[in-house]
Amino acid sequence: LAQQVPLVIVQLRRGLHEHRDPEVAAAAAALGTGRLELGGETRLCSVLFVDLVGSTTYATQHGPTEVVAVLNRFFGVVVDEVDRHGGLVNKFIGDAVLAIFGAPVEVPDHAAAALAAARTMAARLAAEVPEIGAGIGVATGQVVAGNVGHEQRFEYTVIGDAVNSAARLTDLAKEVPGRVLASWESVAAAGEQESAHWVEHGATVLRGR
Repeated sequence: LAQQVPLVIVQLRRGLHEHRDPEVAAAAAALGTGRLELGGETRLCSVLFVDLVGSTTYATQHGPTEVVAVLNRFFGVVVDEVDRHGGLVNKFIGDAVLAIFGAPVEVPDHAAAALAAARTMAARLAAEVPEIGAGIGVATGQVVAGNVGHEQRFEYTVIGDAVNSAARLTDLAKEVPGRVLASWESVAAAGEQESAHWVEHGATVLRGR
């Protein structure tokens, strides 16, 4: 175990340095240097959540090698689009991905970036990973962003209403054409150029709200 830990650290740092946004990479890489402490700060940001549809059924009907190959193509598209739009892939949760725009570094147009990432991601997933669908949700609002865990083992994450809303919207998005839903707050904050791509889709009370 003592010999394996340095190898894990090297791989983590290499992945962070390869992040396409230098500012995001620098802020994220600092998490492993010991300069940051446990705790958080209130930030206004946009959250993108994407989750596969019917992944359990797909896994029971296909071999492990094929399932992993599909997952890697799925994650590849998601990571590529989040990076390209200046966001940060915060974590992989099984066959889902949580991405944030506006933390750990500020992004003035975080809502527009998250919405644009959602649109292009949905189009690419439909074309490049047709074997399985995915729901995508975007929400904008205040979150607590910071390091959570133990001083010897922690992670940077975001907690708050926008995170919960994005997750709930993702579930609802699986049942609508295009499989992408966003809170109207995100569209209103995005500016005319990006908001022109979105239309109102009604009102609903999100689960747990």
